[in-house]
Amino acid sequence: MGMSKTSQNEDSKLGSRIKRYGQVTGTMAGLAAKLAGEKYLGVKIERDDHALQLTQALGNMKGPLMKVGQILATIPEALPSEYAQAFQELQSNAPPMGWPFVRRRMKTELGPDWQSKFESFEKDAAAAASLGQVHKAVAKNGQLLACKLQYPDMSSAIEADLKQLKIIFSIYERYDKSIQTQNIHHELSARLQEELDYALEAKYTKMYAFMLKDEPNVHVPEIIDELSTDRLLTSTWLEGQKILNFVDSHAEQRNTLAMNMFRAWYVPLYYYGTIHGDPHLGNYTVREDNSINLLDFGCVRVFRPEFVGGVIDLYNALMTKDDTLAVHAYETWGFNNLSKEQVETLNMWAEFLYGPVMDDKIRPIGEVTNGVYGRETAEKVHKKLRELSRENGGVSVPREFVFMDRAALGLGSVFLHLKAEINWHRVFNELIQDFSLETLHTRQAKVLKRFDILVSD
Repeated sequence: MGMSKTSQNEDSKLGSRIKRYGQVTGTMAGLAAKLAGEKYLGVKIERDDHALQLTQALGNMKGPLMKVGQILATIPEALPSEYAQAFQELQSNAPPMGWPFVRRRMKTELGPDWQSKFESFEKDAAAAASLGQVHKAVAKNGQLLACKLQYPDMSSAIEADLKQLKIIFSIYERYDKSIQTQNIHHELSARLQEELDYALEAKYTKMYAFMLKDEPNVHVPEIIDELSTDRLLTSTWLEGQKILNFVDSHAEQRNTLAMNMFRAWYVPLYYYGTIHGDPHLGNYTVREDNSINLLDFGCVRVFRPEFVGGVIDLYNALMTKDDTLAVHAYETWGFNNLSKEQVETLNMWAEFLYGPVMDDKIRPIGEVTNGVYGRETAEKVHKKLRELSRENGGVSVPREFVFMDRAALGLGSVFLHLKAEINWHRVFNELIQDFSLETLHTRQAKVLKRFDILVSD
């Protein structure tokens, strides 16, 4: 008796999952063995070489683990510096889905006559992402389109990769108890699961267009609902150049680009409690008039208004050296039972992050150490937290903090590339001058209701 088509599909999925577990587990087992050897047997590993091997192994595997590597690279305290630097450059080297495969996937999403819905559809992918690839197309009305098609069986890939991430974190906590990683894992899990949901991404894209409607220098693609599904997201194609093409342009242009990006990220945060959680260089491009295209809304974080209030409270605490207000801000974020020494240590990190907005003068955002923005300060903070963990236990990083930290560091890196020099203090204070928790609660509730978005932690 032959197998049903459903059984064959399930067997195929199980096979790909087992294969993936094998690939990733081998990589992680190698890392575990080497780190354990270094710690317990005194066998020194060549971390630079090993980090390169690890990133090559992960980079050749499409999907969420590559994304996790990129995320961890921008959280300086999450990885030893050799790994962070290598992960920072992590790219997918895996070939895109070929045309026969794309054709079958498009037929599944839009039906057998899918090609008749477009004037033209490019066979080769215009861009690759960690969870899908983008094809350029032309609509029947002549409009340029971007069609993002999800890779198959990504749900299984995410399931496998998140289990492996747990292994990475457990290895990490064995040799370094200063940071407790459980909340980081929960947060990455939630965001990666959301990123599979293209219907949700369509809602977030529309919400961003609304939140930035009064920002003439920021553009958001328009979603084409009739050509979108849960696994295919079609939007208008926004032409623009890579931001790194402008690192050697004149100062006025570089500062303009930095200001446009600052507003693209932080107007939604302080007005609506929402942040684009993926400040990856591929997610924005520059138009001829120096305005910014903001792309890819698969990783969006909606914060509790109180969390955003905590961001401003901590700024005021650092400006006035008010330790009581600083503790209140940390507790608002979810840091609990902090000792006086832990508060002082977290303040070191906060003073680094807030440094540019505390300084009322035109200045660069900071400097790069060992190829990673924030590395030197993070290592000092990390060392101190590690010493304190022997007495007080490790610091548990609140979930919301993960993407807030990441956005600040990711954008900071871009501003450094641009060598932007701006009075960040004045820009920031103009943005928050009318802030109130009550207004943010009302505004956020309205926009979430308008776009039918249910926020879950």
